[in-house]
Formats: sequence, structure tokens, C-alpha cells
Amino acid sequence: MIKIANTQFWVHDQEEALAFYTRTLGWEVRSDVTMEEWGDFRWLVVGPVGQDDVGLVLMPVPKPPMLDAESSAQLAQLVAKGASGTLFLETDDCQASYDEMSRRGIVFNDPPTPQPYGIDTSFRDPSGNNIRLTQVLEFSMDRR
Repeated sequence: MIKIANTQFWVHDQEEALAFYTRTLGWEVRSDVTMEEWGDFRWLVVGPVGQDDVGLVLMPVPKPPMLDAESSAQLAQLVAKGASGTLFLETDDCQASYDEMSRRGIVFNDPPTPQPYGIDTSFRDPSGNNIRLTQVLEFSMDRR
């Protein structure tokens, strides 16, 4: 069987991202390894406490020689605009999670809002990556 182990966000600053995901969001470090033989490349993975089977890799925006300077700058700008993808988080109580996370310093883009699929809100990490927080509501399969 093949399953998802990790996913990745490009980040502008691994230390800033690490502080956000661990101190502000309350996640834990899964892996933090620096590989000297790869030019001090740092493999940094975080994840939600209690969900050990998946992690979020906080990958630095590549610089030369991996990417040329212009491409690196373009990627960094796209990340800052939130164009590199979205992480979808699920909660049992969107309003309670919103209130707790707001107290921790997370600035939301909008309040919890009813949607056809549940109650939903969003915020961004310090690099600009989109994160949605959703309380999924169960519906009858017989929707005519």
C-alpha cells in the first residue's frame, strides 16, 4: 500500500517557520537533520500532535546553484502571495479552534464562516502559505 507520509511548504526562513508551527500552532518537530555533505541542507519536518503518520516539510526556497537567482526570487514572491498551494486542517469545532489560535497570535483572514460543506476560516504562515481550517459537517447522502 502507498500512503502519504509528508507534504511540503516552501518557506522563506526555516527558523521563523519552525517557531510558527511549533510555538504558535502547537505542533511538534518530527525531524530536524542538517546534512553537511549536501551543503548544510536542513530537512525540517513538523506535524500535529497526535497525528504521527503525516508531516509537513518546511523546505527553504532554493537558491543557486539549485535554482538561478531570478527563479529563486520568483518562487519566493509566489510563496509570499500564497500561490504555492494550501494546507487543509480539520477541527471538531471551528469557532473554538479559531478563538484558541487567535489567543496564540494567529491572524485569520476571515472569521469562521458557514459554507455548504461546513464551517471554514483561513490564515497564512509567516512565508505566506495558505492554511484553511474547517469543521466538516455531515450531510445525508440523499440530497435531492
